[in-house]
Amino acid sequence: MSESPPPQVSAGNGVDPDVYARRNQILAVLVLSLVIVVMGNASLNVALPSMARALEATQSQLQWLVDAYALVFAGLLLPFGALGDRFGRKGALQVGLVLFALGATAASLMESAWPVIGARAFMGVGAALVMPSTLSLLSSAFPARERPRAIAIWAGFAGAGAGIGVITSGFLLLEFTWHAVFLVNLPIVAIALLVGAKILPKSRDNSRTPLDPVGAVLSVVGLGSLLFAIIEGPVVGWTSPRVVVAFVVGSVAVTSFVAWERRTTHPMLDLTWFRDRRFSTGSLTISLAFFANFGLFFIMTQFLQFVLGYTPLEAGFATLPMSVMMVVSGTRSAGIVERFGPRRTIATGLAGAAVAFVLLALVMGPGMSYWPLLGPLLLFGTSVGMVMPPATGQIMSALPVDRAGVGSAVNDTTREVGGALGVAVLGSIANVVYRTGLGDLADGAPEQVRAAVVSSVAAAQEFAQSPAAPPGAADLVRDAFTGAGMATFLAAAAVTLVNAGLVLTFVPRRSSFQAMGEAEPVDEPATSPVSG
Repeated sequence: MSESPPPQVSAGNGVDPDVYARRNQILAVLVLSLVIVVMGNASLNVALPSMARALEATQSQLQWLVDAYALVFAGLLLPFGALGDRFGRKGALQVGLVLFALGATAASLMESAWPVIGARAFMGVGAALVMPSTLSLLSSAFPARERPRAIAIWAGFAGAGAGIGVITSGFLLLEFTWHAVFLVNLPIVAIALLVGAKILPKSRDNSRTPLDPVGAVLSVVGLGSLLFAIIEGPVVGWTSPRVVVAFVVGSVAVTSFVAWERRTTHPMLDLTWFRDRRFSTGSLTISLAFFANFGLFFIMTQFLQFVLGYTPLEAGFATLPMSVMMVVSGTRSAGIVERFGPRRTIATGLAGAAVAFVLLALVMGPGMSYWPLLGPLLLFGTSVGMVMPPATGQIMSALPVDRAGVGSAVNDTTREVGGALGVAVLGSIANVVYRTGLGDLADGAPEQVRAAVVSSVAAAQEFAQSPAAPPGAADLVRDAFTGAGMATFLAAAAVTLVNAGLVLTFVPRRSSFQAMGEAEPVDEPATSPVSG
C-alpha cells in the first residue's frame, strides 16, 4: 500500500498541475466511494423489517445489525487514517473497497442474524480504510482557496448517501429478498476501484511520521469497549457483568491512550489539536449532530413501515426529499459561511433541525397521511445540510496537510461514534417507551411469545394478527411504537438545542473558516470545550 512521494507541485496553488486539472473527476470518484460507505448503514435501516421477519431477529439483534458496522468502523478509523497517511491514501481507499465488498458478499450468503452481524462488522473494517482516505485525498487535490467548496460537496453527499441507500434498498426489496441490499454494493465498488485506479493521485505524509502501534491498540480497545457497553447496557442492564467489564476496560484503555499520546514522540493523535477551537468544536458538533440524525433514520424508517404500512420503497421515497435538501443545502453552505460565518450558519442549522424534530413528534400518529411529515423532513434536510460542511471545514482547517488522513479520521470517528451512540441511547429510549405502551398485551401468551412481542415490533404485529391476540391488539402495537418515536424525537431535539448552544458559546466570530493548516484568528476569549 506504500506510495511514492507526489510529483512536484505548482507554485501557484500547492497542487500538482496534472492533479489539479482532473480535480473534479477525482472528487466524483471520492464522493462515489464515500456514498458506498454511508449507504452501508442507511440502506440497512429500510431492510430491517424484512430482515426481522426472515431472520427471526429480536429488537436487540436489529440494533446490532446497525451498530456492529458502526462500532468496528469507528474503532478503526484513527489507526487506519494514520496508516493511510504513512503508506498511501489511494492504496488505503482501494484496499478498503475490496474488504467492504468481501464483507457484503459474505453477509448476502448468511441466513441467521448473528452471522450477518459478523459480516457487517467485517464491512466496517473496509469502511474504516475508505472514509478517511476520501477526505484526505480531496484535500490534496484541491488548493486552499477551493477546498471549502469541495468539502461542502463531500459533506452534502455524506448526508445524502443515507437517502440514496434508502431508495436503492426500497427498489431492491420490491423484487428481491434482503440479500440484494448487500449485493448491490458489488458493481458500485467495481466502478470506484477501476476508475479510481486510473485517476486518483498518490498522496501520503511526506515527513514519513512513524506509526504509533501502542496508541492504535489503546484507541481501538478503548473506543470499542465503551461503545459496546453503551449499546448493550440498555438491553441487558447497566449492572450486567459484561457491561460493567466493558466500561472498566474502555475507561482504562482511553485513559491510557490519552497518557500515552501526551508523552510519546510521534503520537497517532496529537492532543494539542483540541486546543484549537475549530478542531474541538467541529468534532463535538458533528458527534452530537449524528447522535440525533442516526436516531431519526433508525426510528423513521420503522415508523413508516410498521405503523403507516409503507413498503420499503415507499419508505425510501418518503425520506428522499430530506436527502435531496441535504445535498442542495450542503453544496451551497460554503457561500452562506462566507457571508455569515460558521458560528451563525452552524447554530442556525442546528436550531432548524431541533424544530424539525419537535414538529415530527407533534404530527406523527397511526393512520396519518404523509403530507404532515413532509414539511419537517424538508426542514431537517435543509438544516443538517447547513451544519455538516462548515463543521467538517472547522476540523480540517485546523490541521497540516500531511496529517490529513488522521484529521479526516477524527472527523469520521466523531460521525460514527455519535451515530452509534444515537442508535444505542435513542434506541433504548424508544424500547422503554414501546414496552411500556404495550402494557399487558401478551400476558396470556406463552413465555416465548411474550418475550418476542416486547423485543420486536415485527413479532408484536404478527401476534396481533393471531387468534390469541385480544381485540384492538394491532392498534395497541402501532400506538406503542408511535409513542416511542415521539419520545425519541423530543430527546433528539433537546440534544440538538444543546449542540447549538455549544456552537454559539465556543465557535469564534469570523467571516469564513480558513484553509487547512492556516492559523486561527483570535477574536474571542472563548475556551475550547474539549481542550486537552
